[in-house]
Order: sequence, then structure tokens, then C-alpha cells
Amino acid sequence: MTRARSPARRRASTPRRPPPSVEILDTAFHRASLATPHGETKPERDRRRAQLKIVRSGATVVRHLRLETRRFAKPGLTEFERALVAGAFGDGTLDRALVRIRRAEERIRGLSREAEAATRRASGAEELGDQVRAYYGRLSSFVREVDRDLEIVRAVTEFLRNRPRLDPAAPTLVVAGFPNVGKSSLVAKLSSARPKVADYPFTTLSIAVGHADLGFDRLQVVDTPGVLGRAHRANLAEEEATTAVGRAATVVLFVIDPTGGSGYTLEEQEALLAKWREEYPRLPIVDVETKSDLGQRATRRLRVSALSGEGIDTLWTTLRRLMEPKGEMPPIEEATEEVPLVADDGGDRSPATASRPRRGPERA
Repeated sequence: MTRARSPARRRASTPRRPPPSVEILDTAFHRASLATPHGETKPERDRRRAQLKIVRSGATVVRHLRLETRRFAKPGLTEFERALVAGAFGDGTLDRALVRIRRAEERIRGLSREAEAATRRASGAEELGDQVRAYYGRLSSFVREVDRDLEIVRAVTEFLRNRPRLDPAAPTLVVAGFPNVGKSSLVAKLSSARPKVADYPFTTLSIAVGHADLGFDRLQVVDTPGVLGRAHRANLAEEEATTAVGRAATVVLFVIDPTGGSGYTLEEQEALLAKWREEYPRLPIVDVETKSDLGQRATRRLRVSALSGEGIDTLWTTLRRLMEPKGEMPPIEEATEEVPLVADDGGDRSPATASRPRRGPERA
């Protein structure tokens, strides 16, 4: 079972902010106070002022609730994002919060309709004032009831803002392995990503993404935090890495440091590799030994070096074959060949439109 992590506990070191309801209600009541209705008589103006206060405050609250949850409106979270959120906050935590907020929206709309209709039956300014105050009280109660849910939504939104948004339709290479084995250096060599690289463990604290060309496709290259393969003792960063492997990867590039410089033995690294191959039997996992510039050893694995570039071309060939790109760039002479176009009526088109570059193969 996924362990739930309280957003408050994860941010215990930051100053406590006022509940979301304070900000939302202050904004709503301020906007309502600016109502300046027109009317020929004072009773008419009083009635319209009460109605405007009710309608404006209710609409402002609903609008703010919608803004708080807009990140999760259709199309919503991807499978990968949903798994990340479940790992960090607990299964179903976000969904339950969203349901309660949407229920609050519905209750506020119904309350506003009832209160606005009641003002039509009020007999004077004092009764109208009582109705507005009663409405404000119930409106405030509904918003305060979802304070905790709004805090969860804000925490999840911030959590996802600090992580890359992967395209689920694009091929994805996830680079994984133990800490300090050279994953980030390899990601920088293979893609546009510029991850932080340092000679100490756990430099990468969350997933990061770069891109590379793959025929007509855009390849996503994901750098992950180090994983120690500890059953039931993984930290949040390790869980993110494992989630990327299991939920986002088209191919996994498992990086092994045979030099011992990472602080982990070859046997420990190979045990994690074997574990993942057993857990994900249908997922292509390419294992490579990195830091080949630091020495040679007898091995059947491909040896690569992000520093010298050794083995990178061979690795690319292997990855391209496994990724199965949808299209290849056409030869330059084919791309610039002039093709006569025929109009629907059988006649030639004008010279201005008769010479155009040919397109490459259509994507499947």
C-alpha cells in the first residue's frame, strides 16, 4: 500500500499560511461591497444592492474554487502524474479533495439562488440586511469546510509544478540506476537536458526531462534520482524514479558503475537490475556500464563514457531500434524535389504553387 504523506508535514519548515478560505472570502466580500445599483427609489436600490452582494460574492467564491482546481480539469492528470501524486500524497487523496470542492461549488450555487430569490420577498432594508448576513454566514461555512481540501489541491499543484510534464504519446527513455553512477552526465550527453552533475550521491532529487530527435518523433529523456532497491524503505525521490520506470518508460537505460566510485558494489547494482527485469518483463531495459574512461574490464555489456563519448553512437543505435521511430528524415534530394501538382479539374496549378518540398513518410 502506498504511504500517504501529509502536505503539512512535508512543508513543516515553512511559515504557516492563513487557510485558503480567508483569502477567498476576503476577495468575495470586498467585491460584493463595491455594488452600486441603480434604481428610482431607495427601497428599489436597497433590494438590488442585496441581490448584487449575494450574486457577486457567490460567483467570486465559485470562480476561485474553479481556479484552484483548474490544473485537474479535463484532460486531467496523465497516468504517470497520477502515480506520482499517489506516491507522494496517498492513493485517492487528491480525488477525494476534488469531489468535496465540487460538491461545495454546487451547494454554493444552490444557496445563492435561494438567497437571491428570498430578497424579492423581503419587506424592507432591515430584513434585506439580515438576509445578506445570513447568506454570508452560510457561504463562509461552506468554504471553510473545504479548507483542508484546498490545501491538498494547492500542495499537489505545487508538487507537479516542480516536475516535468511528460507527453504520454511520445517515446520516453528513462535513465535509471543507483546514485552517483553517471546517469545525469549521460542524460546531458543524450538530450537537451542540462542536469546538475556532481561527484556525490543524491545530486538528482526529483525527475527531470530533456529531449532529442528520433526521426520525426521527439524523444523524451528522463533523468531520475538514484534508487537503492530497498524494499519498503524507499524515500520519495526513489519512489519517483521507480514510478518513472514502471509508468512512463518506453525503454529504460539502466546505468551501472563498475568502478566502485559510486560507493555501491557491482553486485548491488545487478541485483536491482534483475529485480526490475522480473517486475517489468515486457519493458525493454538496456544495461550499460559507464565511466569507461576510468579503466577497462572484461564485460559483455556496452561500455560508455559521457566524458570521452566512447560507446555513445553504439548506444544510440540500440536505443533507436528499440524506440521504433515512426518516420525517418527523407534524403535531401527527395525533400527538395519539385513535384508538379494537378488541380482537381485536371489543369496545372500556377507556377507559384507547383514547386513545393515533398513531405516525409506520414506518421502512423
